[in-house]
Amino acid sequence: MFDRIVVCGVGLIGGSFALALKQAGQVRTVVGVGRRRETLETALALGVIDELATDWSVALKGADLLLLAMPVGQMASVMAAAAPYLEPQTLVTDAGSTKSDVFEALYTHCGHRLNVAVPSHPIAGAEKSGPSAAQADLFVGKRVVLTPLPENQPEAVARVRQAWESCGAAVSEMSPQDHDRVFAAVSHLPHLLAFGLVHELQGRGNAEQLFSFAASGFRDFTRIAGSHPEMWRDICVANRHALLAELDAYLTELAYLRALLMQGDGKALERLFTEASDARNAWAEKYLK
Repeated sequence: MFDRIVVCGVGLIGGSFALALKQAGQVRTVVGVGRRRETLETALALGVIDELATDWSVALKGADLLLLAMPVGQMASVMAAAAPYLEPQTLVTDAGSTKSDVFEALYTHCGHRLNVAVPSHPIAGAEKSGPSAAQADLFVGKRVVLTPLPENQPEAVARVRQAWESCGAAVSEMSPQDHDRVFAAVSHLPHLLAFGLVHELQGRGNAEQLFSFAASGFRDFTRIAGSHPEMWRDICVANRHALLAELDAYLTELAYLRALLMQGDGKALERLFTEASDARNAWAEKYLK
């Protein structure tokens, strides 16, 4: 049971974390912190948070846990601002989609609290954002990855794990380097491609005609292009080295597909499509139940 938690960034992820812990009876008071007072007031009116604060010394007074759920590009500056007011019992975790940059920010700004700073990443995003998008069951059955620091107390890791499990999530652990490589391939690259396709089409002279005939295939492929632009800008920049490697691998695959089309090699295309279809269906059968 947490007596008081602080959520910086009360949108989809931060707000859902607060609601989930409330629904599970695991927190008494949730304090919201953020850049825009109107967003905090909306979260307060919706019952996502119980108090709002604009001063870290007030927000963190007596706090058991601080969740950093804003775009990853703000992590360093927020940690620098909050660090002087962290109390001995205050656990620190985050919801960032990249981890190497979070590690760097923690070592730079929270060196005195590394024993209780446990990075995490809930894999439960959506294209909607803001407090109104928050939902108590967002993390039910979803995965959360912890990337503990070598300095972490086992008790701190266990308590952060328990918090996410109380939200209904299945928690696993990996290194920050492995985390960033994995998610560059299966999350960051798909978002980059979706944004790129929509941007390319909307720049054509007949964009309105193209969009008017776009149907379910276009909808499914580009759904994530409706995601939060600032958040994904920060993710792509923060994880650009791993993302560039994945993009290069994908460009190689596109070059191969182009060669098959140039040759009119239907058999090779069908073989590739079959292999991809089988792999996709096997993944869906195993992980989308």
